[in-house]
Amino acid sequence: MNEKASKIRLEYLSIIYIVVLGLWFTAFPDSVLNSFLKMRDTFNEARLAKEQSVNAMFLSFEETKLKDEPQRAAPLYERAKRVQGIIDIQQTKIDKRIAMLTQKAGGSDPETGDVKRKDNTDIVPRFMLKSGDANQLKQELRLLEKKVLSFLDTESREKVSLSLSPKDPEKRLGKLTSWEQQNFGDGTPVTAALTNLTRIQADLSNAKGDVIKAILGNMDKAVVNLDQFSAVAVAPSSYIISGQPYSAEVFLTASDSKSSARVSVNGADIPVRNGKGAYSVNTSKEGIYTWTGSIAVKQADGAVKTYRTSPQTYQVAKPSAVVSATKMNVLYIGVDNPIDVSAPGIAKDNVRLSITGGSLVKAGSGWVARVNVPGVVKFNVGADVNGKTQTISSAEFRVKKVPAPSPKFGGKSGGTMATVAIKSQNKVFAKLENFDFDANFDVTGFTMILVKPGDNATVLSTTGNSLSSVMKSAIQAISPGTRVIFDNIKASGPGGASYTLDPIALTAI
Repeated sequence: MNEKASKIRLEYLSIIYIVVLGLWFTAFPDSVLNSFLKMRDTFNEARLAKEQSVNAMFLSFEETKLKDEPQRAAPLYERAKRVQGIIDIQQTKIDKRIAMLTQKAGGSDPETGDVKRKDNTDIVPRFMLKSGDANQLKQELRLLEKKVLSFLDTESREKVSLSLSPKDPEKRLGKLTSWEQQNFGDGTPVTAALTNLTRIQADLSNAKGDVIKAILGNMDKAVVNLDQFSAVAVAPSSYIISGQPYSAEVFLTASDSKSSARVSVNGADIPVRNGKGAYSVNTSKEGIYTWTGSIAVKQADGAVKTYRTSPQTYQVAKPSAVVSATKMNVLYIGVDNPIDVSAPGIAKDNVRLSITGGSLVKAGSGWVARVNVPGVVKFNVGADVNGKTQTISSAEFRVKKVPAPSPKFGGKSGGTMATVAIKSQNKVFAKLENFDFDANFDVTGFTMILVKPGDNATVLSTTGNSLSSVMKSAIQAISPGTRVIFDNIKASGPGGASYTLDPIALTAI
């Protein structure tokens, strides 16, 4: 759509250039005047397509998010509806201007489809420029852009480019001109002015779609409740070799990379990077040491709330065993987690490993760990020394659920797809890409929403990953322009974990 709009604007500017050159003559060529009508048709088609897209967004949101999470979704829905209303009011104002110019130009010609006096150059300056209406339109558009942007947060504002606010052109040939003069000034034929107004309406529809998409998209952002934050201290190891530094991070769970929190350990401030406190001390002396971290966060009302970690203890000792996960420092539920143990000065055959909260299987020179419940598991490392088993170290690892996969229909998770390609598919798949472990997922159910242009939505649900017979019949009847949405996609993964996947939104072409 953006590429098409860019081509339209380029064609529009080219025609305006031809018109400016034509002002040296007494009449406009019919080919130039007819081009304006063609452009109006193209702008109107683009506007209609965008309005249909907006309606589809609202329909999908109403059928899914608004029903499933009304408390969160309702405020976003109302905000998006207000944006739609504000822009629609401006569209109506421009419709009235188009109707006025059409009436002043003798109405529409049933044979050509254009206004009867399309080449008249006196009507536009009189009723748009001299009356001050062009300047009024300019101010309306500038105010509209400010209003619409006020509905977006700072992050969304940086991503959405509206380009609604009219800008005066640069000084040319030593002369200053204005947006009003450029679009509705002396020498502007009626058909060109009507095209200018139609282009503005297409831009308004594009802006409406972009802003509403950004607002409704906030439903997919993580919700953070400051009241549920807790202070956490994480250290790479609690068993330190003498002479090596002890390092730890003190931070809030779900921390904000832009947070200005104040972090301290045992009352002394420490550096904060990306919302995390970096604590590091020298370990030249053996012994057991304890520290407590605290995080002071400024609340929305200006008050400062302090969170404290539980006391953390570490031991500085001579070289001992080290436990590490072969692939990463996290164990995942339902998959084989390779574990390797090394103990300087002790033969690998004499190293013993046990786990609390999971199970271990010997695999070559290492082990494979299996875990079933999120949380933390503990590894205990022992060694056969002089015929006796001695505990020499322990370590804790986080246990996580395997990340959610991406849903696919015909190999795509969204965008456009040929109508015939959509009709040839009959299953929804789930695949986790760029993951270090082998993890298989089964789609256990989904909802399919079909939105045909100008028609009500069809909402169908099924279990499993295959289209039901009713779905197959419905999808065979789609045509280009139909929106095919798969939502409420459920899947099961390793360890019996269940997932609700992101929706798939396709447009048939």
